[in-house]
Amino acid sequence: MRGGLTEPGPTRPDLAPVRGIFQAASTAVAVLAALALFVSACATGGTGTRDEGPAHAVAGTGVSPSAMPSAMASPRLDRKGAIALLRSDPKVSEAVKRDLEPCGTDQYPVDLFYGDLTGGPADDVVVNVVTCADLVGVGSYVYREEDGSYQNVFQTEEPPVYAEIDRGDLVVTKQVYEKGDPVSDPSGENVITYRWASGRFAAVYRTHSDYSNVVGKDPTPVPDN
Repeated sequence: MRGGLTEPGPTRPDLAPVRGIFQAASTAVAVLAALALFVSACATGGTGTRDEGPAHAVAGTGVSPSAMPSAMASPRLDRKGAIALLRSDPKVSEAVKRDLEPCGTDQYPVDLFYGDLTGGPADDVVVNVVTCADLVGVGSYVYREEDGSYQNVFQTEEPPVYAEIDRGDLVVTKQVYEKGDPVSDPSGENVITYRWASGRFAAVYRTHSDYSNVVGKDPTPVPDN
């Protein structure tokens, strides 16, 4: 199953990936004021394959890897399957579950990435939940398939947040807002890289970028726990 693609979902002309927002903010500081107007679609980074969906924005702190995985039976996921999985997962908050209603005809507020994060027998799936109204990421999850069931092995629900797969690592982006910052103009972002070790995800690098600076700070290594 590794490396296979999900069935393609319907095109979402109104739902652009959050990753495009982050890339625009980090690499083109001069156009931050126009960030909300120039969100553009972008391809997935790293080695994960993607089943396109809507997207949020990102911020907050305190990503919390799941200590005890919760298992849900499910075949290979598409977007509808991902929503069903999230709704049945007791670890997913009620606040996030309330955002799982369709945004329109065949438009679902989730974004999926597939790839090898945990070294399991099948591809892992990263699920991002986004709001329909303003495309803000409200939750990111990693599910590992074991014996035909998906196990929740990582989640963070402090928006705005967005997770992706990059060269076999889990990369979580959180936009940072200072008091008075509008949603379209965050002050910066934190990018945290997680690596699977000893049956859990551990943070190995953290990078902070201030959007007021052309060049962000260098990555800060985080000791493995």
